[in-house]
Amino acid sequence: MSRLNYKHLGYFRAVAHSGNLTQTADSLNLSQSALSVQIKKLEEQLGQQLFERKAGRLHLTEIGRVTLDHADAIFNAGDELLGALARGSAAKPVLRIGAAATLSRNFQIGLLKKLIGQTDVSISLKSGTTDGLLADLEALNLDMVILNDTVDHGVGRSLRFQKLSDQRISLIGTPGRLGAVKDLATTLRSHPFIVPSSGGSIRIGFDGLTQQYGIEPDIVAEADDMAMLRLLAREDVGVAVLPPVVVRDELQSGHLVEAHVLEEVVETFYAVTVKRQFPHSVLPVLLK
Repeated sequence: MSRLNYKHLGYFRAVAHSGNLTQTADSLNLSQSALSVQIKKLEEQLGQQLFERKAGRLHLTEIGRVTLDHADAIFNAGDELLGALARGSAAKPVLRIGAAATLSRNFQIGLLKKLIGQTDVSISLKSGTTDGLLADLEALNLDMVILNDTVDHGVGRSLRFQKLSDQRISLIGTPGRLGAVKDLATTLRSHPFIVPSSGGSIRIGFDGLTQQYGIEPDIVAEADDMAMLRLLAREDVGVAVLPPVVVRDELQSGHLVEAHVLEEVVETFYAVTVKRQFPHSVLPVLLK
């Protein structure tokens, strides 16, 4: 292969970051056709298509994403050489992870601890809706998505689900509320409950459990955000149905106590990826 034309690479990088050929051409004081020719020359030199057009917009191909990562590293290294950057972290490859906005932050931090101390990667975290994150994953804007649900998300799509962990679910509340030891049935009858919103695996399991006991629980609050459920439990609004990892710090400090483990109710976390010709080199560390 002939020597890489860095001018063409720079034009490609600018278009890739903006996602708009016309705007990039204007910012570079070039005609759109001239810019298109430069990108085409780079594609011809690499022997790979870097962009594809979907719904009237430019999207990176997988090779385009790999090329952009290298282009960023190359040009950031040049900036460092000129003294524009104060530290050398910009040239690190970026691992892009998405997680549903409602997932426990403590669980996410526990997973990412596997990468703490590594100097050869930077981590970019994004939260959002499941559908939005999976769309970003399929567009190669993310390397992995963390979910606690597989239902229907993989139907008709090229998604790969790998189980990360099963988290036990417990009844958790303040010591004043749950200080006296009671059997599970008595606890279910005696207290108001804070529960995850309907439709998730935890709520489905809890509803099934109360039906087995013939109990209609007093539900005073429900939320789809684990952080909100944690705050409601701290405020003693009721007994929370939660994975203990969500309130790990409160359990350690004694602000909250774990009354009962619901053996038949679990929350399962999954890593979602797509088949790629060039998967991120750090992913195996998280997925092993």
